[in-house]
Amino acid sequence: MTTATIETIETPDGPFTILADAEGRVLSSGWTTDVETVLGRLAPSARPSGVSEGRTDAADAARAYYDGDVAAIDDVAVAQTGTALQLAGWAALRRIAPGEPLTYTGFAAALGQPRAVRAAASICARNAPALFVPCHRVLRTDGSLGGFAWGLEVKRRLLDRETAPRARG
Repeated sequence: MTTATIETIETPDGPFTILADAEGRVLSSGWTTDVETVLGRLAPSARPSGVSEGRTDAADAARAYYDGDVAAIDDVAVAQTGTALQLAGWAALRRIAPGEPLTYTGFAAALGQPRAVRAAASICARNAPALFVPCHRVLRTDGSLGGFAWGLEVKRRLLDRETAPRARG
């Protein structure tokens, strides 16, 4: 793979770093300034050969999201590699509407695999382009937050932001 661009922006949830490929597709992102952490979310074979600081189009979408346009992230291009089920799962995550989270059980059912709850949870855990592929919109069966690579406080604030009256627009 070629050199990727990395950009960190400030958000109400802390610094948010975006790693994008030469076509501008988000490879990995998260609430950190640590490049190695962002790269570590990718499988070794999917990591770029080099990283340079620069500007990403995805940063504009993230800023718009934080300014109240929670749909701004919907059309950001991402590049993910994985199994057929993972790719289907990541695509399904992008179809979960803001303010309407699913449980892991509901997410597994949406994948057509209602008994594959653990696989559904694993798909969320292995999601590298956080925010743009909104794995934060999946909750435990009892409605509690469950896990999130970037911390439960960030997950809670994202979900709260998406259910705020201004987010419903």
